[in-house]
Amino acid sequence: MLRRTQPRRSAPEQADAGVRIMVGASSTGNVLLAGFVYYTYMRVRTPPSMSRSTGLPRHPRSTQAERRARSRAALLESAARGLSRYGYGNLVLEQVAREAGYTRGALYHQFKDKEDLALAVLDWVNETWWREVGRPAEQEPNPVAALLALARGHAVFCRRDVARVMMALRVEFSGQDHPVGREIKRASQTLMKRCARLIEAGRNDGSIPPGPPAKAVALAFWGALEGAVIALAGQAPHDELLAARAVAGVLGLDNPPVLPSPELAPRASGDDLHGRGDGGD
Repeated sequence: MLRRTQPRRSAPEQADAGVRIMVGASSTGNVLLAGFVYYTYMRVRTPPSMSRSTGLPRHPRSTQAERRARSRAALLESAARGLSRYGYGNLVLEQVAREAGYTRGALYHQFKDKEDLALAVLDWVNETWWREVGRPAEQEPNPVAALLALARGHAVFCRRDVARVMMALRVEFSGQDHPVGREIKRASQTLMKRCARLIEAGRNDGSIPPGPPAKAVALAFWGALEGAVIALAGQAPHDELLAARAVAGVLGLDNPPVLPSPELAPRASGDDLHGRGDGGD
C-alpha cells in the first residue's frame, strides 16, 4: 500500500499554505519517487482606505448632498455665462445644461423653470460679489479708500463675462414688472444705499467735497463705473486704473488714483467661476 506522509500543520498554516504530494510507485510497491511541492499563499490585509485591486488609496465617495451642490454650482455658472451673453429671453435651458456637463433633466431636478434658474443665478452672483469685492472694500480705513477699492475691485471682477449678469439683465428688464427685474432693482438699491452712506461719511470727515445729494452722486458713481468697465472690456490692467479715475472724478477728488492697486492688478481675466459671480452692479 502506498502511504502518504504529510507534516502536521496548525490551522493558520493549513489556511495559508497549499500542499501537493507527488508520489510514484512500482508494481511491487516500492516507492520510486516521493516529494512535496509547496504552494505558499500570502494574505495581505488592506486597510479600508486602500483599494484591494490596486493597493492605492481610495478616494472617498462623495455624498448625495456634495454631488447635488457640485451640479448646482456648475449649472449656475453655465446659466450666468449664458445670461451675460444672450440675455434672459434668448437663454436656452438645454444649452445651459449641456455646457455644464449635465442633462436637461438634471437641470429641472434643481430648478423648476427658467425664472427660478435666473433668480438663483442673481442670488449666487450677488453673494459672490459681496464676498470678493464689497466686503473687502468695507475693510478700508476711510470712505474714499473704500469707494476707490470698490471701483477697482468691480473692474477686476468684471473681466469675467459671467460678472456682467446684472448689467445685462438690468437693461433687458428695464421698465418691466418681472420677478427677475424686481430682484435686480432690490440688489441695486441696497448697493446704492451703501455707497451713499460712504459718500456722506467722506463729506463729514472732509475727504469728499460737498456737492449734489449723496444718492445722486452714488447713482453717478455706478453709472461711470459700469460705463468704464464696459468700454474697457479686455483692456486689463487699464480698466482698473481708469475705472478708479472715473469714479474719483464723480466724487470730486483733487488727487485721482495714478496706479492700479498691487493686490488686484495681477489677477487675470477668465470665465472660471467655481462658486464666483457678480452681483454688485
